[in-house]
Amino acid sequence: MRVRDVRAYPHRVTAQLFSLEALGWDDSWRELASAYDGCGDPGRIVRVDRGLFGVATREGLVRASLGGAVLDALAKDAGAAPCTGDWCVVREWCDGPVTVEAVLPRRTAVTRAEAGGTSRGQVLAANIDVAAVVVALHPEPRLARVERLLAIAWASGARPMVVLTKADLVMDADLIAEDVRVVAPGVEVICCSTVSRRGIERLGAMSGEGRTIGLLGASGHGKSSLVNALAGAEVLAVERIRADGKGRHTSVRRELVLTPGGGSVIDTPGLRGVGLQQAETGLSSAFPDIVALAQQCHFADCGHEDEPRCAVLEAVGEGRLAVRRLDSWRALRREAASMGTRSAARRRRALGKRPRRLATRQRETRRGVGR
Repeated sequence: MRVRDVRAYPHRVTAQLFSLEALGWDDSWRELASAYDGCGDPGRIVRVDRGLFGVATREGLVRASLGGAVLDALAKDAGAAPCTGDWCVVREWCDGPVTVEAVLPRRTAVTRAEAGGTSRGQVLAANIDVAAVVVALHPEPRLARVERLLAIAWASGARPMVVLTKADLVMDADLIAEDVRVVAPGVEVICCSTVSRRGIERLGAMSGEGRTIGLLGASGHGKSSLVNALAGAEVLAVERIRADGKGRHTSVRRELVLTPGGGSVIDTPGLRGVGLQQAETGLSSAFPDIVALAQQCHFADCGHEDEPRCAVLEAVGEGRLAVRRLDSWRALRREAASMGTRSAARRRRALGKRPRRLATRQRETRRGVGR
């Protein structure tokens, strides 16, 4: 397979240095791909750009469009759209074009609700091993936002961690990290600085040979700078923070970049809004303290509002659970429940349309036969 449009990937390694094993290709993926023997070659999507997909293959980097089977799947389910991190099968046709013929089942997927409050989900990154929530230490992190991002990270199936960036700009980085650890039980929290290189080695170890780390967070929190630090080169553009302290949208697409350690890192666009999508499992993992307390409530269906003998409210009254954390859990739980109800209604509407479409086709067939 020839390398096509390499100029679209100026920061990528050359075809001669490329290795699918460095991207995580193993016997499990090989077995899944065997179902498509004869359909093309395996590869991993490293970039999505306006309906075209940059795919890393053993022969180098190719630019591909979608094949018929993938288009059919996409027409039925928008979530079937290939995204950065997906393993796929690509075919080069005799007249030149390259197409994605199949997308292998995902091991993990970071999903959020689409912008605009719809019930549809948007996959941000697939097949990552570590979901790193990136939050700047300056200005001081909003704990509620950390909790929201952690719920999404837990729901992905990947290992969550919190990366506190710009440690060189504050004097109390370790103290802030302790506050974050309180709201991130069971999650590793590290302080990083791309200026002093603090924490970069530890973060690089998380994206070692065959492993992929995905960076999640808002604009201006240093995700692109982290990618550059991990890659050991200026592979992504970096913008200065605006005068009002808010970040600029530097990354406009999801990209996968190889690291010197043999792994890879996926940068995602800055998230202005992060809606929960099927995050019930993620919420339970992000709030294990509240889940444990809820099991001690007198009533099995306790809503933790004003019920008697509620262990959650008792913990708040005794100072063992912060009111702010309970409020955050309540808000995220309501949002997840609302999204689940809307998703179920959308599926019911879709199922209701199928019999009507089938009846229409049958009538059209009978009329055709009658002629």
